[in-house]
Amino acid sequence: MPVLPDVLESNLAIVFCGTGAGRKSAEVGAYYARSGNRFWKTLHVVGLTPRCLEPHEFRGVGAHGIGLTDIAKEHVGQDAEIDLQQVDAAALRKRIAACAPRILAFTSKRAASLFLGRPTGRIAYGFQQEKIDATWIFVLPSPSGAAVSHWQVGPWEELARAATAAKS
Repeated sequence: MPVLPDVLESNLAIVFCGTGAGRKSAEVGAYYARSGNRFWKTLHVVGLTPRCLEPHEFRGVGAHGIGLTDIAKEHVGQDAEIDLQQVDAAALRKRIAACAPRILAFTSKRAASLFLGRPTGRIAYGFQQEKIDATWIFVLPSPSGAAVSHWQVGPWEELARAATAAKS
């Protein structure tokens, strides 16, 4: 049973994919819900949303061309605690192929690593060589407060520019 429901539909610019729900997100039933998480603020700062959305508004992100999912739909907790039996890269690939967003953006190297099958140290931020049909894959620094030492907004700005260019 998924902890958080997918927000997926056709014609999305970007689908953001995390590893799995954090404890606070699972508790309140909303993506990126912990107060120290930069996800919602960053979407606004880089111009992907017209205002800073609140986590409980996650079901409405499709109106902004955004979707949400996780690679381990039943995982709760930090990325380092993940039970690899809960990771389902094949199911993620099917969900993305079905809705065909322009970009699948992993919100951490760990999530991307679980999908791409490469160690995090061999994954760079930005666009990857791999694609899912016509969907580009992009890797972002984690917005989690637990990953503050790796935080940088630059790749998020690059993603926003690419999404905006694809709309024109």
